[in-house]
Amino acid sequence: MNAQTSRANTVARTLKLGVSVISFAVLAACANYAGIHSDKQIDQPQQLETSRSLPQEQGHWPSADWVDQFGDAQLKALIAEALQGSPTLEQARARVARAQAYSETAKAGTLPRVDASYTLTRQQFSSTALIPPPYAGSWQTENKGLLTASYDLDLWGKNREALRAAVSEASASEADAEVVRLTLDTSIARTYNELARLYALRDIAQQEVARREQIERITAGRIANGLDTEVERKTADANLSTSRARVSALDGSILSTRYQLAALLGKGPDRGLAITRPTLGVGDDVRLPDNLPADLLSRRPDIVAARWRVDAITHEVKEAKAEFYPDINLSAAIGLDAFGFGRFLSAASRTASVGPAIHLPIFDAGELRAQLKGRYAEFDYAVATYNQTLIGALSGVATQIAQIRSSDAQLGDALAAQQAASDADRLATTQYKAGLTNQLTVLNADVTALNADEAIANLKMNRRDQQIQLASALGGGYVDTSAQTDHHADVAAAPASQVKSAVAAR
Repeated sequence: MNAQTSRANTVARTLKLGVSVISFAVLAACANYAGIHSDKQIDQPQQLETSRSLPQEQGHWPSADWVDQFGDAQLKALIAEALQGSPTLEQARARVARAQAYSETAKAGTLPRVDASYTLTRQQFSSTALIPPPYAGSWQTENKGLLTASYDLDLWGKNREALRAAVSEASASEADAEVVRLTLDTSIARTYNELARLYALRDIAQQEVARREQIERITAGRIANGLDTEVERKTADANLSTSRARVSALDGSILSTRYQLAALLGKGPDRGLAITRPTLGVGDDVRLPDNLPADLLSRRPDIVAARWRVDAITHEVKEAKAEFYPDINLSAAIGLDAFGFGRFLSAASRTASVGPAIHLPIFDAGELRAQLKGRYAEFDYAVATYNQTLIGALSGVATQIAQIRSSDAQLGDALAAQQAASDADRLATTQYKAGLTNQLTVLNADVTALNADEAIANLKMNRRDQQIQLASALGGGYVDTSAQTDHHADVAAAPASQVKSAVAAR
C-alpha cells in the first residue's frame, strides 16, 4: 500500500512539474513567432468585373458526356478508350494514390502506437565499470522482450494540422487528376476536329483538281482553235500539278493526325490507322449559364485544386506554429529481461516503465522562425496561384465565347462571299470555253472560289474547336463536392477573410 502511495505521489509530482514547464513554454513560445504573418487573401468572383464579358444567357453547364452534342459515336468511343489506357492518366492516378498514402501516414501520427520487440545480446561486461561481480568481466547472454506503447498528446494540434494538410493535398491531387482527364478529353476532341478539318479541306482540294483538269481540257481545245498558246498549256499543267500536290500534302497531314490520336489514346501508331473519317455535327446552341463567375469555382478542377492547396498550406502554417510549443509524449513498456535463458520466463525477470517525455524548444538559432516564414511564403504563393488560376479561367471563358460570336458573325458574310465566288467561277469558265475571256481571268476566279470554300470550312471547324474549348473552360462537366463531404476542409470552402483569420489564428 505504501509503495502504491509512493508511486502515486511520484506521478502527481511529475504531472505538476510538467504543467509548470508547459506554462513557462507557452509564454516563451508565444513571443517567438511575433511579427510573422501574411495579409494575402484569395480573390472572390464578385471582386472581378465580369458582367459585360460574361452575361447571363440562361444556358446550361456542360455535362460529363459533353462530346455527345456533336453526334459522333467514334469520338465518344475514342475518349472512353483513352480513359482506360492513357499513361498520362495513370501518372495522375499514381499521384493521387501517393497523396492518399501521405494522408494515411499523417493520420497514424494522431493515434496511439504499440510495438513489440525482442533482442538477444551476447556481451562481455567491463571489470572496472558499473557492473558488479559476479558479472564483471564475464560474458553474458541477455534476453529482452518488450511490449511498448506511446501516445503524443498533441496539445497544440500539430499532428492534427499535419493530417488536415495531408487530406487537403490529397483532395488537390484528385482535382489535378480531373484536370488531366479534362485536358485529355479536350485534346482528343480538338485533334479529332482537326482530322475533320483536314478531310474537309481535302474534299475541297480534290474538287479543285477536277476544276483544274477542266481548265486544262478547255485550254487544249483553245490551243487547237488557235485561241491560246503553249504558255497557257504550261500554266494549266502547273496549276493542275500544284492542286494534286495539295491533295497529297493533306493525305500526309491526315495520317499524322491519326498518329497523334493514337498517341493520345496511349496506343501505338497502327491504332490511328483504324480511325475512320469523323462525322461531327454542329453541336448544341451556345449560351453561357447564369451565375457563371461564382459557380465556376466548383466546376473548374484547376481552381478547385488551387483552393485545396491554399487550405493545405493554411494547416501547414498552423503546424509550424505548434512547433514552438512543447511536445508531450506518454510512453509505457512491459516485458521480460534476464541473463541467460533459464530465468527469462520467470516472474523475477519482469520489467516495466511508464512516464511522460517532454520536448521543449528553448534556443534553436532561429530555425523555427525561419521555418514559419517559409510556410507563410508558401501560403502567399498558393494564394497568388489561386488568384491567377481564377483570373485565367474567367478570361478563358470570355475569350472562347467572344471567338464563337465572332465566328458566327463571320460565317454569314463568308457564305455570301462563297456563293458569289462560285457563281463568278462558273461564269468565267463558261466564257473561257466560249472564247469570250482569257485563262488568267478563269484562274483568278478559280483561286477566289477556292479561297472562299476553304474559308467556310475553316470557319466551321474553328467554331467547333472554340465550342470544344468553351466546354473545357466551363469545367467539362466536373463538379466538386469534396468541400461539403470532407470535414477536414474547414478553410478551403471559406471566404477569403476566413482563410486569412484561420492562418493567423494562433
